[in-house]
Formats: sequence, C-alpha cells, structure tokens
Amino acid sequence: MRVGGRQRGASYLLTLFVVAAMGFGLAHFGTLWSTAARKERETELLFVGGEFARALASYRSAVPGETVPGPRRLEELLEDPRFPFPRRHLRRLYRDPVTGAADWVLERREGYIVGLRSRSAAPALQSAGLPPWVVAPAGPLRHRDWLFQPVTP
Repeated sequence: MRVGGRQRGASYLLTLFVVAAMGFGLAHFGTLWSTAARKERETELLFVGGEFARALASYRSAVPGETVPGPRRLEELLEDPRFPFPRRHLRRLYRDPVTGAADWVLERREGYIVGLRSRSAAPALQSAGLPPWVVAPAGPLRHRDWLFQPVTP
C-alpha cells in the first residue's frame, strides 16, 4: 500500500508558484529601482544645470557697466580671462549626470554662451514645478528640451 499516493507533486507545484511569485516581485523591484535611479540622475541634472546658470549670471555681472551676454567657452567660467587675478564663476566643468559625459549642447547668441542643454534623449520624469533657471516647452519633455540659463530679473 502506498502512503500519500495522491499527494505526489504537490510540493513541486508549490515550489513552482513560490519561484514565480519571487520572480514577479524581483521584476517589480527592478522597475522601482530603475525609476529611482533615473529620478536621482534627473535631480542631479537640475542641480548641475543650476550651477551653470548661476555661473553664467555671475560671469555677466562680474564687470560693472559691461554688457557681455556670456563667455565664448565654458572654460572661461573656471578662470575669467577679463581679470588679472583668478576669478572663478564655476568650480569645475560638470559632466552631464544622465549621459555621463561633459558633452553639453551650448546655446549661443552672437558667439557667446547664453545657456546649455543636455544631449540626453531620455524622457523627463519631471515636467511641472521646474526651477526658474530651466526653460522648457509645454508638453511631453526630454532632457534635451530643458534649457539651463541665468534667471533674468
């Protein structure tokens, strides 16, 4: 006489359900982790864009009476060539946290840098409540749509 003949395979089936539930849970966790990482990089992009915007504003207002719209190169923000002593508007040239490279798209007016953009084509998670130094069109946005420029009074 066989004991538990009708029970054969129940443990195996239960194990399959547990593995499937764990796989579903891990997939959900991976999605949440990925979104959190994107949000963190986007927040860092807004910070770095703000640093560039403040540096451009500082460059423009450094010499009283002079109306230079901005530097010709980003390196001029690190050491302003208009002064005989080192005048720094920016501590370092930041890398784009989304792309990982310092490959900014520079917005120029008459050869002067007036703002910059990211090269990232990733969709932006945040579209409302952007800081004042970010100029963005209406509608669905990508990071490259954000223009970081000094706040005009």
